[in-house]
Amino acid sequence: MYVKSFLLYIAVLALLEFPVSSGTLSVTAGVGFASAEEGHTMEYSSERAESEAEEPTGIVTLEQAVSLAILRNPELKAFSLEVRAQDARALQSGLFPNPEIGVEVENFGGEKELRDFDSSETTVQLSQLIELAGKRPKRRKVASLERDLAGWDYEAKRADVLSETTQAFVDVLAAQERFSLMDELAGLSEQVLNTISERVKAGKVSPLEETRAGVSYSTSLIDLERARRRLDASRKKLAALWGSGTPLFERVDGELERIAPILSAAQLEDTISKNPDIARWSVEMEQRQETVKLEKAERIPDLTLSGGIRRFKETDNNAFVMGLSIPLPLFDRNSGGVREARQRQSKAVEEQRAAELIVLNALAEAYQELSIAYAEAKALQQDVLPGAQTAFDGASEGYRQGKFGYLDVLDAQRTFFEARGRYIESLASYHKSKAQVNRLTGVGLDAVFKEISQE
Repeated sequence: MYVKSFLLYIAVLALLEFPVSSGTLSVTAGVGFASAEEGHTMEYSSERAESEAEEPTGIVTLEQAVSLAILRNPELKAFSLEVRAQDARALQSGLFPNPEIGVEVENFGGEKELRDFDSSETTVQLSQLIELAGKRPKRRKVASLERDLAGWDYEAKRADVLSETTQAFVDVLAAQERFSLMDELAGLSEQVLNTISERVKAGKVSPLEETRAGVSYSTSLIDLERARRRLDASRKKLAALWGSGTPLFERVDGELERIAPILSAAQLEDTISKNPDIARWSVEMEQRQETVKLEKAERIPDLTLSGGIRRFKETDNNAFVMGLSIPLPLFDRNSGGVREARQRQSKAVEEQRAAELIVLNALAEAYQELSIAYAEAKALQQDVLPGAQTAFDGASEGYRQGKFGYLDVLDAQRTFFEARGRYIESLASYHKSKAQVNRLTGVGLDAVFKEISQE
């Protein structure tokens, strides 16, 4: 009965030392991640969802491409697993130390009356480490914040995958347009070659023009093959983002010509707080601060309570034993650990400033590229392409009427198709720069889908 009372006393003492926190610890298993401090919800891929995501075989939209990448991207899955690992670590950090049981036998194996166990003393003892200064809740707090940081790292990688997938999708969409353009040019060059060949046979033009038309046609076939190879490469790059080595989809569906006026640089800079690379630092600073508190708590030594029963065989009696031990902090007061934590806290302040500068500089560069691409696309659309179209149509009609030579037609054709190709490049540059700006400003998925997707 005395032993039970002693054990109950240890349990009550432990509860008094470690009151239950009013907060709750949420453990997720690859389904969701929640930070109570930020109210920030993050979703992770599940194995079931991944198994249901089949390799696309038909037409792929931007939304489908991004969904596949988020579900199946190997790098993103690794970050998701790290969040689960940090969940487990947070759970482990909040557990109590295990009690210890010991058995000790004394006064035997000697001489004369101590030769056997007739005079032995056997002690069975239970010990419990009691952590002081709130080490366990502080340790649990630090682990919880580290889990939150892993969640922000996941969000940053998720934003990277979103941006990379969007840009790869734009590359495929532009490559499709470029291939169609080169195919049209090859068909037109073939028609011109056939027309000139007939006129040469009729003796209306010089055979030299047929030679020039043949060279132009051969060049268009080379350009067509180059466009086909670029399209194949861009398709593989897009499929690789969702973990596929061989693309099975036929084509992507989007509206490359959908562009909109851009915000000012000042307006965009005001939104970088949504960037996961910036938003994470509030949690990072809190984690460094809590680490300092934990290291300070480590200065206080923990005590060990022990109690048990001792058997005196010689007198056939039992007696209780109790003990208390505590380390003497004479040499190690964890001064190095506290100093290290403080230095890392100061380091975090500078790292936060550096992160903000990196994002601002990257945003300025991306914004510059976006502005140039937008201005170029609008100029080509409104001024260059209509003029080049008119010149090409006029030269073609004039050649049929015998007013212009083939070189005039060839020059107008080259100008027109070069302008169309440059227009495609400027549109692709606009959408890729917009994806990078969205990444740096933390724009959500819905806004991204509206950029290119068909109505």
